Amino acid sequence: MIKHLTQLKVKNVYFCRIERHCFYFSNSFKLDKQKIIQLLQTKGDERVGLLKESQKTKNRVVGNKVYFRGLIEFSNVCEKDCLYCGIRKSNKNVIRYNATDDEILESCRFAWENRFASVVLQSGEIESPAFTKRIDKLLKKIKQLSNNELGITLSCGEQSRETYIRWKESGAHRYLLRIESSSRELYYKIHPKNRVHSFEKRVEALHNLKATGYQVGTGVMIGLPFQTYDDLANDLLFFKELDIDMCGMGPYIEHEDTPLYNSRNLLKPKQERFDLTLNMIAVLRLLMPDINIAAATALQAIDPAGREKALAVGANIIMPNITPCNYRREYQLYEDKPCLDEDKELCKNCLEARVELAGSEIGYDEWGDSKHFFNRANRLSEL
Repeated sequence: MIKHLTQLKVKNVYFCRIERHCFYFSNSFKLDKQKIIQLLQTKGDERVGLLKESQKTKNRVVGNKVYFRGLIEFSNVCEKDCLYCGIRKSNKNVIRYNATDDEILESCRFAWENRFASVVLQSGEIESPAFTKRIDKLLKKIKQLSNNELGITLSCGEQSRETYIRWKESGAHRYLLRIESSSRELYYKIHPKNRVHSFEKRVEALHNLKATGYQVGTGVMIGLPFQTYDDLANDLLFFKELDIDMCGMGPYIEHEDTPLYNSRNLLKPKQERFDLTLNMIAVLRLLMPDINIAAATALQAIDPAGREKALAVGANIIMPNITPCNYRREYQLYEDKPCLDEDKELCKNCLEARVELAGSEIGYDEWGDSKHFFNRANRLSEL
């Protein structure tokens, strides 16, 4: 039981006292790696205190609103062969698809008419002039059909700096590029080590996105084989050093059609991966209070209330899947992915109920952009 839990504000520093332990939560939350590891491993009453403090920080800094991002997984064609991914290039059991432009635009129209305010266009990773041109045209059409009202996040992998600039000029303003692990050693345990899968190129792409003015998001998988608490603490410090604006991270869930499935004997039980993910979200919210953090769909694959629990402890973004239903089963990065049979309307209604259960409200008609992005811009303008 928590014997003593108090909060005092002294020069913008918050003290949370839990039994004999004292953690210091400040606006900058400058923790060293060992303290982060301690928080990630915390259990019982101390963990309750951590999660509550994260929730308070979220409500105080970014508010209690949850913002929708209508997710459109428009293609599972991918040039990469990541060892953990169900749509990896070498998986011959996947039926490849490319949604038509009209199907994508119809999903965007649904998001606009239902006041989601933002969409995410997500695909396998392809670098080609034809792909660049297609996304460019889609961005312009999305802006046109929504009277420039829909915010657009892209999650289309590593591209050249010139491509990022072109897409931004055509209407995208947020970009999610997950690093999956900030440890070079672990990165090459979950990716082939070749020209197509370069850790250095991945990091360079994130820096290019920042330099071209995007709100930049990244993220990692939690509970991977070979992964340590030291790795996870370094991931959080990597986010802080890179000064990201958004984060999407969830539990690693294995897929039997991948090479990494052979290492499943090294995995923590799914519930432990789930709990560790919530701890990661909580510590990140304390470490970077004003960023946007997504409640990953993978959480719901382990716990039916997974996304609500993430919202309750620090996440403030949720992504209704508005991909046409006939494609959803072919975009399974991991097993047991939820919401494969729900149409757009059912998914919307379900997530509205989930947000309400989490004690939050939905920021309809609001882009819900990252406060961190604007705070960072203001800091730079003052230099």
